[in-house]
Amino acid sequence: MISRAFIDRPILAWVVAILTMLAGLGALTALPVEQYPDVAPPQVNIRATYPGASAETIQNSVTQIIEQQLTGIEGLLFFSSTSSSRGQVTVTAVFEKGVDPDTAQVQVQNQVQQAIARLPQQVQQQGLRVTKSNPDTLLIVGVYDETRTRTNRDVSDWLSSNLQDRLSRVEGVGEVNVFGSPYAMRIWLQPERLASFGLIPSDVTAAIASQNVEIAAGEVGAQPQPKDQMLSASVTAQSRLETPEQFQAIVVKTLPSGASVTVGDVARVELGSENYNASSRINGFPSSGMAIGLAPGADALTTADLIKAEVERAAPSFPEGLRHAYANDSTAFIRLSIREVVKTLIEAVVLVILVMFLFLQSWRATLIPTIAVPIVLLGTLAIFYVAGFSINTLTLFGLVLAIGLLVDDAIVVVENVERLMEENPEMTPREATIASMEQISVALVAIAIVLSAVFIPMAFFGGSTGVIYRQFSITIVSAMVLSVVVALILSPALTATLLRQRHRADYDPNADWMHRHMPRFAGWIDRGRDRFNRGFASMTDRFSNAVVIVVNRKWLYLAIYAAICAILAILFLRLPSSFLPVEDQGTISVQYRLPPGATQARTIEVQESIERYFQTYEKDNLKVMFTVTGGGGGGGATGQNTGQGFVNLADWSKRTAPEDSAEEIVARASGAFRNFRDAQAFALQPPAIRGLGQSNGFQMEFLNSSNMPREQFLEAREKLLAAARNDPMLTSVRLSDLQDVPTLDVDIDNAKLAALGLSQADVNSTLSIAWGGRYVNDFIDRGRVKRVFVQGDAPYRSSPDDLEQWFVRTNGGEMAPFSAIASLGWATAPATLSRFQGLPSFQFQGQAAEGVSSGEAMDRLAELAADIPGTSVAWSGLSFQERLSAGQAPLLYGLSLLVIFLCLAALYESWSIPVAVLLVIPLGLVGAVFAVTLRGLENDVYLQIGLLTTMGLAAKNAILMIEFAERLEKEGKRVIDAAVEAARLRLRPILMTSLAFAFGVLPLALSSGAGANSRIAIGTSVIGGMVTATILAIFYIPLFFVLVRRSVRDGLAKVNARLEERRARRA
Repeated sequence: MISRAFIDRPILAWVVAILTMLAGLGALTALPVEQYPDVAPPQVNIRATYPGASAETIQNSVTQIIEQQLTGIEGLLFFSSTSSSRGQVTVTAVFEKGVDPDTAQVQVQNQVQQAIARLPQQVQQQGLRVTKSNPDTLLIVGVYDETRTRTNRDVSDWLSSNLQDRLSRVEGVGEVNVFGSPYAMRIWLQPERLASFGLIPSDVTAAIASQNVEIAAGEVGAQPQPKDQMLSASVTAQSRLETPEQFQAIVVKTLPSGASVTVGDVARVELGSENYNASSRINGFPSSGMAIGLAPGADALTTADLIKAEVERAAPSFPEGLRHAYANDSTAFIRLSIREVVKTLIEAVVLVILVMFLFLQSWRATLIPTIAVPIVLLGTLAIFYVAGFSINTLTLFGLVLAIGLLVDDAIVVVENVERLMEENPEMTPREATIASMEQISVALVAIAIVLSAVFIPMAFFGGSTGVIYRQFSITIVSAMVLSVVVALILSPALTATLLRQRHRADYDPNADWMHRHMPRFAGWIDRGRDRFNRGFASMTDRFSNAVVIVVNRKWLYLAIYAAICAILAILFLRLPSSFLPVEDQGTISVQYRLPPGATQARTIEVQESIERYFQTYEKDNLKVMFTVTGGGGGGGATGQNTGQGFVNLADWSKRTAPEDSAEEIVARASGAFRNFRDAQAFALQPPAIRGLGQSNGFQMEFLNSSNMPREQFLEAREKLLAAARNDPMLTSVRLSDLQDVPTLDVDIDNAKLAALGLSQADVNSTLSIAWGGRYVNDFIDRGRVKRVFVQGDAPYRSSPDDLEQWFVRTNGGEMAPFSAIASLGWATAPATLSRFQGLPSFQFQGQAAEGVSSGEAMDRLAELAADIPGTSVAWSGLSFQERLSAGQAPLLYGLSLLVIFLCLAALYESWSIPVAVLLVIPLGLVGAVFAVTLRGLENDVYLQIGLLTTMGLAAKNAILMIEFAERLEKEGKRVIDAAVEAARLRLRPILMTSLAFAFGVLPLALSSGAGANSRIAIGTSVIGGMVTATILAIFYIPLFFVLVRRSVRDGLAKVNARLEERRARRA
């Protein structure tokens, strides 16, 4: 027996314990801290730009070519793409959890490389960006001008030029996307001047390309050189231009008179912006911002701290009037939620110690399980370090659950030693410990195996849900194994040395310190202890009588058991499903959209209205509000008629009232935004786990799976959208894609083109440059390389009639107006085109209505979509993971039950005893499901973990009792007598361990503050299960043991009788 060695060598036991704690303390200093582990699956983004191209043009010439290359890539889950009429395309490839992000990026890069030669020249010129990324924004670093003397474009240029590169180099930073752009040299062409000199836009771009160059002219006297060479010098001929004046002086044409036509003669030149799409404000001030993504695998808190430290270092060098702020910043929530769970952990330890003292009634006896707590907790942290885990909400939840479990083993050891010394006064603590360990060692190992068997299967599930399961699995199994090791090694050594032989001849109960120095208090404790013990003894006698009644009236109680199982099934099936609880993370977001064709000026009016609402009605709850019209770096649809906002709320300590929660603020804002006359605006909470979408709620891909024409697919979309918006189970249903926009269709007459001697290339380039703009090359602005763009000036492209002002040069050198070769018409065209897995798609987003779970909302939306022929649906983001977790749950439960059965069968060398243990499990599950139903919670990942924990705890109680019953039966007692006696003997340790666990988890169920919803979800299910697993099981365990053993005995007797009959017949 391993325990005997350490009973004889207690110092060795202490050495092992101290080394374990030292390893844990070392790990504690090195473990990263975060809210959740890296749950989001790896994703790789492919971005390209095609200036001036429509969404259809980009989809046909860029997007589909890239998508066709995404084949044969290992671990690819799905890919989606968005083509924008702003000339931008983004293809996102999402990989299975566990795929190395670097490997995924290299695979995608290699595949896409094969398609580059097939892409348009302008796309190749601007390049393809293939980046690994975390789909979530860690935070937004905003810079604003409190003097209001600068425009948001001025701030954007300063931010791009001075801060973007510094923050991009911070360790842990992934992508950095700026809301806005740096300065660019803008050449604004004026068509009447071009025509007067016989020029077309491509002449200007060609002149700029040839004269704005950096020439490498070599060196005077470069090697090889003559021996008598006496001079060596570098040669500089021409460098890139730097000022608008220099660009104005570029010669475009020389006239027959010898005079030169310069860019300044045909265009207006200024230092403008690279693009004018975004207009952003922070708390009403002109601003710009950077959406900073977290690199895959990076520590969120550490990275955020490094970013803020870098900004603080840069702040003293900010120009006068510029200030910084942080939006969409969840680091405060992460820290506070971790702090709350640690506080819960401490409360759990205190409550567990109090419960132990109540039952053990001795500080020496209580000290032994208490010593186990830091050893096991620190040892578990050491295992975290080896496994590559972090200190996060999930691992801390696992530790809170483990608190009650880890003291159970030590309690069982101490209680059994105390019982033996009580029954055998002549026994010394050492003798009692040796005898006790012979009785309970197998039970301790059995409990550890069963609890491990419950949680180990969780570690092998895939996907993001598997990551969550794994945190609990490794935490609880590690704590259980260490707990058993402590119970077999240290606890026996401590009981043998710390406990006293109470009834030896020289024992004086009044000789201890408390009786000598505080006799009145000690007397009060003695009287309370005696009263408790008498009451408990009386209760134990009544309990033994009740057990006899239950066993004798087995059919009645089996009928009650069947009813309990039926109630469990009904309650479980009626539970609404979801993925994880939505938390008040201290941030909300806003999305707003105007009708197609609305200008940026109209959208800015809505932006200002939203700002006024928050600054007027929610000013006490508001900390930072960053809004941007026209989209930009934060994801979501982009266009002149769109915008988004990111709101950081005031600290939770200032928002203590229920109406100041993020959920209530979102509800009030959504109600106010419904009054907008020509705009749709939605206030949203972030998802439960960052990286799985931009907001909570569902995310469904509506697919054109039958290749129907786009017009028919649009009708199907509108039909589904109308049905979803009118459905009472759904709310805030919206499309992530923009509505189709009015389009001016320019129809070129090729016959007239040929008759006038015009080049198709000249016509195309004139139209493209004049109205779409063209990137030519780069220039130097205050030491930084920036871009040069050529485009028609705004007054010459503001209405359809302005096309007549543009001319194309014929082969004979004459100028032909566009009106001679083209006719105009109006049509509609998509502002964005989305595809999912290579099929045309529309993305539907929304939330479940009040009182409806996300799972029910998803089912309802899928039902509505099923009524539309030729279409199908798929889920992405958080919804994909929710569907995955719902599908895994039955398998998880079934596998855990099977492993428990097999482990017990192997341990007890019996097929019948595991059946008696498994029959107890529903008695615990019904309490968990009932408690969750009573508090209005949902069937989410936390409930699944709570049910698995309850299964283990119910099995643990059964093992504690059945182990003794089997031992007594082997000693010759009748089955029913063995069961009743075992129930009487093990009632105290079962109640003690169950109450210790329940009080350890109680702070979770009663949580408040940041992250409380998750703690409540897991605490409620486990406490509910523990209550029924204890109150009901203590009566049913003896019944099931008797029934199983009698059934086996009677069954064997019948088999033997038949065998005897056959033998008799043969004889």
